[in-house]
Formats: sequence, structure tokens, C-alpha cells
Amino acid sequence: MKKLKAAVIVFNGSNCDKDAYYALKLTGFDTEFVWHEENKKLDYDLVFIPGGFSYGDYLRAGALAKFSHIMDSVRDFVSKKRGLLLGICNGFQILTETKILKGTLSKNEHGKFICKNVEIEIINRNTPFTKYIPEEIKSLTIPIAHAEGRYYADRETLKYLYDNNMIAFKYKNNPNGAIENIAGIYNENYNILGMMPHPERQVAFYKKSKDGLLIFYSIKKYILNEMK
Repeated sequence: MKKLKAAVIVFNGSNCDKDAYYALKLTGFDTEFVWHEENKKLDYDLVFIPGGFSYGDYLRAGALAKFSHIMDSVRDFVSKKRGLLLGICNGFQILTETKILKGTLSKNEHGKFICKNVEIEIINRNTPFTKYIPEEIKSLTIPIAHAEGRYYADRETLKYLYDNNMIAFKYKNNPNGAIENIAGIYNENYNILGMMPHPERQVAFYKKSKDGLLIFYSIKKYILNEMK
């Protein structure tokens, strides 16, 4: 069986890196941390940019992280299509700031930090991140924890996202004012996912919901079955 390799990128201010590491190890990935000051070839099946407050979210969330050395490596990883890329919460913010993903994340509509479980609908099921989630499961219960999680895209970008089936998840009950209830999006090739909810926080067996594991097991099965 293929050995699964994953990297968790760690910035000053990351606080979900260990959660990400735990979720990946639990799923069967040989996982290691990669410090943001490194500039190295990312030779992994999956690169995970976790949540937190990179560089203290100065200016705005993700705005400074895009200038770090490791993001040059991430851009190279993306351009060479070496593997899958997952950005959660602050990771999603970083991916939009670097223009790897479309749109932007701004302050929640009500101006408050939110930390609670939310229900998200699975919109596109034919991607590495969702393909192996059982068909009967239409939505997932996943926690959010953010102050700048309101997704926004202009009309032209929204049309592009819909025309290319790049919406990954939508909130059942919109917690932050995100346009079109969008909770996560893909790139055009569906090998990059950015989402505000935290699946890595919903994998432990003492949780009422382990829905986060469904995403990680889908990633694992896709890599084993469909990636050379």
C-alpha cells in the first residue's frame, strides 16, 4: 500500500496545527510540521494550512502570511500539481490573500467572534475531498471559530464559481453573512479546498459528531485509489 505523506504548515500564530496533525495521523498519514520560514520543495500527497492567527492577523487575516517563504513553496506545489492542498479557516484566508483561491474573507456581519457547531451542505460531491463520503450523507456538522469568516466574491466571480461547480459547502443557517451561504470553495481542478469550518476539530471519538473524519477519509481514499 502507498505510504501517505502530509505536511502541516506552521506560522507564528497558528493554533490549529496540532489538531490538523492529530486528524491526519488518525487517518493514516505520515505527517510532519513545516515551519513558515522554510523554502523547500513540498513533496507530499497533502499540504494542510491550518487555522489560527498567522502573524497576529495584522492588517487583515492572512495578509502577511502570503509573503512568507513557505508560500513560494506552496505556489510551486500548486503549479506543479504535486498533490492536494487544504486550507482551513486562517488557511482559507491565506489562500484567498495569495489568489490561489478566488474571493475574500472579511469580518463577520455582526462584528463578533463565533465559536459553535454548524451544519454545512455538501454541494460538489465529485472531488477528492467529498467523493468518498457516503451518498446518503447530505450535510456535515462541523465547528467554526472565526471573526473574519464572511466569504465574499463579486457577481462575475460568483458566476464563475457556479459555472465551474467550484462551491464546496454551504451553511444551512448562515452564521456570518457569507454571500450565497458559502462555507468553502475549490479551485478549477478541485485539488485545492478552502473552508471556514474546522473538520480537524471533529474527528475525536469523544465528540458527538465525527463528521470531520469523513473529509479526511475521502482524501485518503482518493489518494490511494486515484492518484499515481
